[in-house]
Amino acid sequence: MTRTILEIQAISEELPVQSDRIAWAQFLELTGIHPSKLGELLEMEWIIPAKAADKHYLFTRKDVFRVRKLIRICDDFSLTPTGGSIIVDLLERVDELERKVQELESGTE
Repeated sequence: MTRTILEIQAISEELPVQSDRIAWAQFLELTGIHPSKLGELLEMEWIIPAKAADKHYLFTRKDVFRVRKLIRICDDFSLTPTGGSIIVDLLERVDELERKVQELESGTE
């Protein structure tokens, strides 16, 4: 049985929209962070996740990348999450400034 485009659109409108947000349990699995350390990062407001209607935290892929970088730096240099977060923030600022310099250099050539 073949469906018309209108039937397919009607069905797709009934389906829930896939979210790019990540729930608490999946975030812990993807990052490998201990829940207490994640709680510490949330208290510091280093990560500010969205909240679903049911008050559950929803994280982004960028949050996963940042936390994995934080864990690696903390493990490599035996740092606390606070110390590691400062380094990650500084590395992100350096990356941003390097991109701006490249944009300026490419605009003057």
